[in-house]
Amino acid sequence: MTFERLRQLIIAKENPPTLTNSARTAVAVMVSLLVARLFPLPETYWAAISTLIVMQPNLGEALPISAQRFVGTAVGAIFGGFVGMYFPGNVAAFGVAVFAIGLLCAALKMDRGAYRHAGFTLAIVMLVPRAGNVWVIAMHRFFEVSIGVVVGLGLTAAWPERTGGPAEKIGASISDLGAEQGT
Repeated sequence: MTFERLRQLIIAKENPPTLTNSARTAVAVMVSLLVARLFPLPETYWAAISTLIVMQPNLGEALPISAQRFVGTAVGAIFGGFVGMYFPGNVAAFGVAVFAIGLLCAALKMDRGAYRHAGFTLAIVMLVPRAGNVWVIAMHRFFEVSIGVVVGLGLTAAWPERTGGPAEKIGASISDLGAEQGT
């Protein structure tokens, strides 16, 4: 692979981060982390991670992604609770559960993002060794992710990105400057 081909794969042609996008995302992840810390949840960083995943320029784009991720997390937590209760850490049971979740998501016509969220929630609940009841772990994961999704949606609704504003013009100017210099 040539350097130019690699550069083409990395450089954003559409939807690059902007000043506004960066500020919105930073505020959203801080708020989600602070809100999650109000509750007795052991791994509040999942709220911030979920917020990063669902942040979009506007509510119309964020809502479908958030709904799919929310449902996928619920499915993964439920499967993780059941399978983890009887087969904690069992590789074969994990594989069967991932397959079953895929079939369920396909039957419910959920997107692959929901399936991925269900799968990694299952993995966290079932495969990460912890002392404690697997159902409590599953509930914690669900609530941590839910907080992140709700905060991401709320901030997206309260502070949608505007297109063509000064932040985008600054980003475009920097990109134009790099293009003129051949970088």
